[in-house]
Amino acid sequence: MNISDVIAQMLMDMINRDGEAEIRRNEFADKLGCVPSQINYVIASRFTPEQGFLVTSRRGGGGYIRITRIGCEREHIIMHLVNSIGASLEERAAKVNILNLARQDFISESDARLLLAAVDGRGYRALPREQADEVRAAILKQLLLALS
Repeated sequence: MNISDVIAQMLMDMINRDGEAEIRRNEFADKLGCVPSQINYVIASRFTPEQGFLVTSRRGGGGYIRITRIGCEREHIIMHLVNSIGASLEERAAKVNILNLARQDFISESDARLLLAAVDGRGYRALPREQADEVRAAILKQLLLALS
């Protein structure tokens, strides 16, 4: 298991046990024998709102990073994703968001397959990349709204 997996697992254990994980980044990094930026990377990549988490922090001597699980009502998660998409969406980001929804059982496997097909780059080959990303965002938003 690599250090990123160890960090993520320790944070998940805290969340599952206490309902949230609150750490002091430098102390946590020292405990694990890694650099503090590794902690930042894991939090930024594995504890996102799309994955069902809220991260808050306070800087300074008594600073902390707190990770809490967002209320897991399906409609709220889907609406949060719709609101976070913006006017443009790259294929990779669209697929990650869809797979996260499916992994957390917010959408069915068959819905995930349909959404993945709808955002696949092969369907947008005739468009310039920027325009394809704009159309992909609009289509995914509408499909997610139809599911909620």
